[in-house]
Amino acid sequence: MEKAENEKKPSAVSDVGAWAMNVTSSVGIIMANKQLMSSSGFGFSFATTLTGFHFALTALVGMVSNATGLSASKHVPLWELLWFSLVANISIAAMNFSLMLNSVGFYQISKLSMIPVVCVMEWVLHSKHYSREVKASVMVVVVGVGICTVTDVKVNAKGFICACTAVFSTSLQQISIGSLQKKYAIGSFELLSKTAPIQAISLLIFGPFVDYFLSGRFITTYKMTYGAILCILLSCALAVFCNISQYLCIGRFSATSFQVLGHMKTVCVLTLGWLIFDSEMTFKNIAGMVLAVVGMVIYSWAVELEKQRKTKVTPHGKHSMTEDEIRLIKEGIEHMDLKDMELGNNKA
Repeated sequence: MEKAENEKKPSAVSDVGAWAMNVTSSVGIIMANKQLMSSSGFGFSFATTLTGFHFALTALVGMVSNATGLSASKHVPLWELLWFSLVANISIAAMNFSLMLNSVGFYQISKLSMIPVVCVMEWVLHSKHYSREVKASVMVVVVGVGICTVTDVKVNAKGFICACTAVFSTSLQQISIGSLQKKYAIGSFELLSKTAPIQAISLLIFGPFVDYFLSGRFITTYKMTYGAILCILLSCALAVFCNISQYLCIGRFSATSFQVLGHMKTVCVLTLGWLIFDSEMTFKNIAGMVLAVVGMVIYSWAVELEKQRKTKVTPHGKHSMTEDEIRLIKEGIEHMDLKDMELGNNKA
């Protein structure tokens, strides 16, 4: 019993560490990108190409890690990596187009709709079911984040199609991270180091054209400054931690948990925007954030309750033998055979 408790403690600590890394790096990268892209900052409006830089550095870190033996490289079929990278890149491009074509309010609603979409997709693809408590807590989080982020809501046909594409592809990408890790028994960082080079190359080739369509400017026309370069490097460094922690979190938990608890980043961004960038903080924002945090706490409790119920349903009797038990039985059989031979010789 003590051994099980000792094993559970490090696992819980590493789970919290993975979430903390994801929230910290995600909030950090949003703040860095806000400074980099805003007109009051460096005015670097090439989001898709910047994402290509992010994955290029992530791929470089992965290659160095494999070359030095810090991580092991496992085989994953190339077609699976290409398919995953295609879905991930469509997700990035569709998100950017959705933000450009839709109002901020509708963009936030489309992001919130990812939670129920992920739930439905996990049910369809993996036959995963959710308890009433989990469903109720998800609704509380969605309503809370909706209250503090959604303002004006304007919809148009092109924007709606882009938003639907973004939601579907992002949900599929996040579910695929977990399923690929389980299917090929591959670690989160090993999988990331295999997909990052493909995403980097494709985004750096096609990203500038996507950005031109979005902003009307090619990246070659942008005048780089030392401040902008430092900000890009900071954004890329934070993206490495953000990418690693995303794969870690989804590998450890589920795409649904990642979406629900991931809205803690929204709360942190709003709070830091108020503290650092002097953004307006209304009673509506505060009420929505409080409700979202309450929903996240309820969700964590509901998931734990669901685990306890499954543990009670699972019979406690052992249906399989451990390696030590098999070894002892083998030794016992060999010992019995030896005794039988000795008895046979004595009788003779």
